[in-house]
Amino acid sequence: MDMLRLTLQTTSDGVMLDKDIFKKCVQSNIVLLTQAFRRKFVIPDFVSFTSHIDDLYENAKTQSGGKVADYIPQLAKFSPDLWGVSLCTVDGQRHSVGDTKVPFCLQSCVKPLKYAIAVNDLGTEYVHRYVGKEPSGLRFNKLFLNEDDKPHNPMVNAGAIVITSLIKQGANNAEKFDYVMQFMNKMAGNEYVGFSNATFQSERESGDRNFAIGYYLKEKKCFPEGTDMVAILDFYFQLCSIEVTCESASVMAATLANGGFCPITGERVLSPEAVRNTLSLMHSCGMYDFSGQFAFHVGLPAKSGVAGGIILVVPNVMGMMCWSPPLDKMGNSVKGIHFCHDLVALCNFHNYDNLRHFAKKLDPRREGGDQRVSVGTSATRFEKAEPPQVLREGWLTEDHDTISLCDVETDAERISFS
Repeated sequence: MDMLRLTLQTTSDGVMLDKDIFKKCVQSNIVLLTQAFRRKFVIPDFVSFTSHIDDLYENAKTQSGGKVADYIPQLAKFSPDLWGVSLCTVDGQRHSVGDTKVPFCLQSCVKPLKYAIAVNDLGTEYVHRYVGKEPSGLRFNKLFLNEDDKPHNPMVNAGAIVITSLIKQGANNAEKFDYVMQFMNKMAGNEYVGFSNATFQSERESGDRNFAIGYYLKEKKCFPEGTDMVAILDFYFQLCSIEVTCESASVMAATLANGGFCPITGERVLSPEAVRNTLSLMHSCGMYDFSGQFAFHVGLPAKSGVAGGIILVVPNVMGMMCWSPPLDKMGNSVKGIHFCHDLVALCNFHNYDNLRHFAKKLDPRREGGDQRVSVGTSATRFEKAEPPQVLREGWLTEDHDTISLCDVETDAERISFS
């Protein structure tokens, strides 16, 4: 869109573009523009919805209490007043409010992302030879394994360290880190993904507990054969020190919400299997000791980190990143938790809100009551589904007319099906 704006400003007649320039302008936003032309946004009244988000943001901003994490010295330097929320829908619609351009480290928010990479590359069966799927009921950094001498799940430190050892086995740490960074960039639609060397060094210097976990895992033979445990811990600390902003992380979350397709580029980044498994574990294990309560009250896949981030996924709708450094006693962002509770109290995003007789909440996915599903639902089965990447390639390389569901929705009174 920036290129389109610039081109319009510099074109002599102000508005006319030739075909080649138009292609260059729209190709990075083809998913969003496709949905716009088809009038099929998942949240039709986006302006109204984002005004509600702004209200929820302001309400959460009044929450006090909590403490900025200080057991990693670099994290203690963040102001407790920072507070930002960004969202990205599966169509690529964006909204941000607050301190959404400030870089911060993913910390434990990286755990579901690297698990998704491992499953995408290696498959579920192989990955879960080394790590379980059950909530532990224990603190995230406990030296404790399940009855099979495996970490309980990939969202606790022991499980995340083992998952780290599965990524690009045989490569050195530099190659592994580059590989993960490329993956993260794809998930974020090539938006900001950085690295905090200061946090990495701080993690290493204060990582005695994780070294203890590492040696315990080594003693219990939890790693693949030939694993260099010390090198894996270095890689683990590196991944925790990957930086994002609320804006870029919301695109990562939206990629999970969109079944593995990045909503900005239209590229398939993760397999359906990897996305399904990741969201399942985020739902059951993603919020430390608060996971059960969060699943009960909010009912959405989420993962928190000690830097103050909460990555939240509304499947098939949107991804969000909430960030505020002060944490509660469970290690979750005070403002972020409050925002998530308020969001689900307002909108029917809870996993079980869509039951037939539970319709008192706002449904942002509908326009004018049931209008969105009246014509569109009956016509959906006549439309051949195409991945966004196919649309990108077809629309940008060929001259042809396209008949899509938008024609049915727009001209329903003139179209009948035999």
